[in-house]
Amino acid sequence: MIEVLSLTRHFGKTAAVKNVSFTIGNHEIVGLLGHNGAGKTTIMRMLSGFLEPTDGSILIDGVSPTSDTKAVQLQLGYLPENLPVYPQMMVADYLDYVATLKRIPASQRMASVREVLLATDLSDRALDSIDTLSRGLRQRVGVAQAILGKPRLLILDEPTNGLDPNQTDHMRQLIKRLSRRTTIILSTHIMQEVDAVCDRVLMLRNGQLALDQSMAQLRDCKALVLRTSRTDQPLKSFLRRLPQVERLEDSSGDDGFMQFDIYLHAKVDPDTAANNIAQCVVKAGAKLYRLQVLTRDLDSIFREVNSNGD
Repeated sequence: MIEVLSLTRHFGKTAAVKNVSFTIGNHEIVGLLGHNGAGKTTIMRMLSGFLEPTDGSILIDGVSPTSDTKAVQLQLGYLPENLPVYPQMMVADYLDYVATLKRIPASQRMASVREVLLATDLSDRALDSIDTLSRGLRQRVGVAQAILGKPRLLILDEPTNGLDPNQTDHMRQLIKRLSRRTTIILSTHIMQEVDAVCDRVLMLRNGQLALDQSMAQLRDCKALVLRTSRTDQPLKSFLRRLPQVERLEDSSGDDGFMQFDIYLHAKVDPDTAANNIAQCVVKAGAKLYRLQVLTRDLDSIFREVNSNGD
């Protein structure tokens, strides 16, 4: 679906995006994460054809946004963070206007507007003026205009910004439904959003791609937490000799206990490793208080990625 190779964009002497490469398959929901200024918006604008790369290439279904911008944009739906709607227009009239801009034939326009109103649960608001709608309903109007014409690629910039919990849940469910027929790139600062709906994460740091992993890979970090009583025996040395252990981090405090984060090699069976680790504890004459899988949330991964090299 999307192939990005060595993408670079300069603004004067400043490199906003530096040598970024990734691919995105059909129907994936991909979270695009990074601090302000990391390059997220610049990448989204280059994907949409609004900006040209300084270097590198983009192909969307084999078509370059640079060489054939209109062909790409006709297959693209875009929800910017601040939607430039016309507040005095009725919802249905605004969507009809957008459908015209998207070159949906007049004979199909009414059916297309009706379809997106149903998809976003806005049918009973079709004749309401946009300026009378709540923030959540306006966001739905934004999504409705983005999915007009059944785009193959949907770019959503902060789609739940300012929404209450019920509105946020509705938006998440809508995004999941939309992924059945389209590829979605979701840019947000809300980690729970990515955790709830995304299949994969791209993290940017200072204009460079710092991480590209599936959510399943991020959740399965192949690590165990070990907590034991203190012992005079070299428990740490015993653990380091295990063939399953890739690295060991000592997180012991002054509370009379020993604690280690034990990172395993990629293809190791965690149960086998746990058994060997328990035997090391027995060998060292320590008491075993905890041996469990180390879980990392997306917030901690984001902080870790953005602290590297600082």
